[in-house]
Parts: sequence; structure tokens; C-alpha cells
Amino acid sequence: MSSFSGQIDTFFAEFFGLNPLAATAAGMHGHDHEWPDLTEAGRIARLAFAERWAGALALIPAGELDRDETVDRTLLLLVLEEMRFEDTEVRQLAWDPLEWVYVLGSGIFPLLAREFAPLGQRLASIAGRLEGLPAVVEAARTSLVGTPDGRAVSRLHGETALSQLPGIRELIADALAEAETAAPDDPAVAAILERVRSAARAATEAVGAAEAFLRDEVLPRSAGEGRLGPELFAAKLRRTLRDDELTPARILARAMREADAVRAEMIRLARGLWPAWCPSQARPADDGELVRAVLDAIAAEHPTPTDLLDFCREELLRIEEFCRVQDLVGLSQEPLEIRWTPVFLRAFGGALLDSPGPLDRGQKSFFAITPIPDGWTPEQAESYLREDNARMLRVLTIHEAVPGHYLQGAYANRCPSLVRAVFWSGVYAEGWAVYVTQVMMDAGYGADDPALMLTHWKFYLRAVLNAIIDVRIHAGESFGGPLTEDEAVRLMVDGGFQEEAEARNKYNRARLSSTQLSTYFVGSMALWELERDVRRRTAAASGDPAAASTVVEREIPGGFGATPGFNQRRHLEAAMAHGTLAPALLRGLVLDDLAGA
Repeated sequence: MSSFSGQIDTFFAEFFGLNPLAATAAGMHGHDHEWPDLTEAGRIARLAFAERWAGALALIPAGELDRDETVDRTLLLLVLEEMRFEDTEVRQLAWDPLEWVYVLGSGIFPLLAREFAPLGQRLASIAGRLEGLPAVVEAARTSLVGTPDGRAVSRLHGETALSQLPGIRELIADALAEAETAAPDDPAVAAILERVRSAARAATEAVGAAEAFLRDEVLPRSAGEGRLGPELFAAKLRRTLRDDELTPARILARAMREADAVRAEMIRLARGLWPAWCPSQARPADDGELVRAVLDAIAAEHPTPTDLLDFCREELLRIEEFCRVQDLVGLSQEPLEIRWTPVFLRAFGGALLDSPGPLDRGQKSFFAITPIPDGWTPEQAESYLREDNARMLRVLTIHEAVPGHYLQGAYANRCPSLVRAVFWSGVYAEGWAVYVTQVMMDAGYGADDPALMLTHWKFYLRAVLNAIIDVRIHAGESFGGPLTEDEAVRLMVDGGFQEEAEARNKYNRARLSSTQLSTYFVGSMALWELERDVRRRTAAASGDPAAASTVVEREIPGGFGATPGFNQRRHLEAAMAHGTLAPALLRGLVLDDLAGA
């Protein structure tokens, strides 16, 4: 055993002690009753941890490490630098009230939603966290004063946090309701029922105090808008992508070229679809109007609000059958539940996939869809349903479930590296879901429905535009000025054929987050480049001198066709075999495996 392997258990014991929510997410449940220390003392402790371990890992001789240990050490050093950067430069907890809502929600929801232990045991942990929740609220009161370098508390983040806090009260009520329902028949639950009741009362009062604090104290003095600015955004982007070569300027230039190419393909498809979808209309001379008209006709076919979940459940069955028949990729038997998004996670709208931790073997993944808000007008609701229409939901189910996030997460949890499982790469995860959706289209999924392909390219164009608005909002001073709301909405509606309600939600999401919206496009781009190079090497090894010339890149992703010696299933499973690893680190492993095959 190398000295690196010998230190991993010690590292994670310390890390999970400092980060109990990360421990819960990973499936290490020894800290399920605890919260992280989010006071100034906790920040100092995290910085000391990062500095000490970075020094210790750097001292391990490279010659002692095998290939996988080398990658894991590199990843750990990157993560420790990310920790330092967050606690010294970004300081999210000092200016972002919404981050505190996520902390509270992620402390309660997984203990309630996943049955990794008997209910009595999980309720005891929930009671511990509810008892500690007032201290977290007090830490927020002390912290939400802006950063030492002058970044003010963001008003947008504060308003959004205030709208999401009722979701925390709902989680507390759900925990208490489960305890009261189970107590008559479960002695372990009955034994802690009074503790849960008392903790729930105190936690509910603390949430009320947090609402009053945000409404009466934070919002009146908030002045920030949440934008990072060019320097901080570029620094955060390097750490999000775990790749020093991908600068905001390079990503923006590539995304703008890609957007033009995708729009050209959509124009081509819309011309062919016009007679079937708009037979009674005069064909417009403007290509953008033509695409919009065809998409508008397609969008009219959508489920009712109450049928959204069942539609996706039925579509998932069709997708899995297609993958079996085509032998496209091995499926998983891990449980998947399609459900509504918990209230505290609805700020970003849309859909999400919440996977169990790598140590929570056999637990559910949640494919969550955000319902239409109760207060929306009929016009807003219809716009929402038209954006996520029947064909868009088919694409979305591939993206979130199979062979997208859910299946990739199941494969990732088979990877023996705890380092990669805990410190997973968002750019790989989001990029994979975008990339593999195009793989499905190339394999012939929905080939009998040309309107699905047009909808797919609209979905992909959304990922491309995500990167553009992410860069232009947070680092816009370097590119002619930050996008205004009207400019961003016009880009998405006119340039991306999105519905206005979706575009305005995305503009807010871009301001509420930073760098995350770039991960879809950047990750997909990297995975397509990896497949291209695997195809070229496979073709060169096939013995056919002309084989390599068959791997021709289009201006839009995918569409390689047949390549001598290349097997799509083998490649997909090879690309998922190393955990959710940043593409910059994954690439060498996949190509090394190919060379050794």
C-alpha cells in the first residue's frame, strides 16, 4: 500500500467531520445529526485543513503512486485549492442568502427521502439537525454582512431565498408527520417522538426568525446583484472546469460559432418540416420566423400539468427498451423515482437528478420536475408547458435519466475511488447528459419523428446559449458590457427560439449561479473531442489505411457514422468507468485504456 492510500481514510475522517452535509451526501452517516461550523471559526478551520493536507499530499513521491492514485492525488490537490478559493475569494456565505437555504435543505431532505436506515434512526439524526438549526440561522445572521473586500449582500439572492424558505418549513413538517404516523407501530420512533416534536417547534421558530431577518434587515440594506465580475469569474471558472486552458474568452468564441452552426441546422430541418406542421400558413421569408413557427406548432403538443410525471415515466420505459434493442449501453437496476422537485430546490426551475451517495448502495435516485407555481397566470403556465412540450420532455428524460444523469451516476458509484465519488465533476456530469442525448439521436432514437430532432437541437442550443449568457453576465465588462435582462431574453427568445417565461427564468438562474451554466456546453464539447480521438485511434489500429479518413467532424456535434473497430457501447461504458471525473483528467485514462486493450 502506498503512503497515499494509507492517508485516504484519515483525510476523509477529517473532511467529513468538517463537512457533515458532504458526509451525508456521500452515504457516510456518522455525522448525520451535525451541521458544519459556518461561523468565522469554521472558515478558519477549513482553511487550515486545506493548507495542511495540500502540503502533506504534495510531499508524496510521484514514484510511489500508480496511475489511478496519481489522478486521485491531482484531484485532491485541485479540490483543496477550490476550498481555499471559496473561503478566501468567493465567500458565498457572506453575500448569498440563498446558499443558506440550500444548506438547511440539504441537511434535512436526504435523511427524510432516502431509506438507508430504519426510520427511527433517521428521525433521530433529523432531530439532531433540527435542534442545531437555530445555531445555523444565527451563523447566517452574523455572516450575511458582505465580504471584507466590499461585495455587498445580493438583493436578488435575498429575495429568492425568502421565497424558498417556506420549503424548509415544509421539510420540517414532513419529518414530524412521518414521526407521528409511524410512532403507533414503531417503538423506535415512539421513543423519540417527543424529541422530534420539540426539535421541530424550535426549528420552525428559527425558520420564521430567518424570514424576518431576511425581510426586515438583510433586504433593506442589500445592494449587490450577485455578478462576480471578470477576474473572479475567470478564477472560479478555472476551478469549476478543473482546466486552466478554457478561459471565458475561448468558451464564448466557441459557443458563438456553435450557436450559428446549430441555428443553420435548425433552419434546414424546419424547411423540411414546414409542410407537415404549418400546412395552412404562408411560408415566411425570414428563416428565424420559419423555425419559430414550426417550433410553435410542435410546442402545442404537451401534457397537462398533472400529467408531466406520468409522461416522463412512460417515456423512460421506451428509452430503456431502445437501449436494450440497440445494445447501446448497459442499463442499471438501481431504483429511480420520478417526482416533483422539493420546494427548497425550485429556484432554478426545470428538472434535476439527485443521485444517492457512493456509499448508499441500492438507494433511490430522484428525477425531479418542477411543477408550475401556484401563483402563475394561465398565460405563464401555458408558456411553461409549451417550452417543456411533449418532445422536449422526451429529450429531457434522456438527459436526466437514461442514458444521462441517472445512468451515469449509477456507473460512477461502481468506481472504487472514493476521492472521485465524493469530489465529482459538474462539468463531466452536465456535459455527459448533453453529449449522450446526441448519441441517442445518432443511434436512431425517434428517427420516425423528425420534429424530435428539431426539438433536440433547440435543447442543445439552450446549452450553448447557457455558456454565452453565463460569461456575458458575470464577466461582461470584458466583452462589451454585461448583458441586461432584455438583451439576455432577446438572445434566448430570438436566437434560441425559447419561450419568454423560460428565458426570464434562465436569466435569473444565470445571476443566481456562476460558472455552472457553462458546464453543459464545455463538458459536452470535451466528451465529443474524446470520442473523436478514440474513433481515430481505433480506425488507425484497424489495419485499414483509409479508415481514419472516415472520422469527419461536422460543424455541429456528433454524426460520425460507422468507424472501423469502434463500438459505441464499449466507448460509453469506458467513458463512465472512471467515476464522474473532470474531462481534462478523464481523457488520459480512457486513451491509456484504449492503447492497452
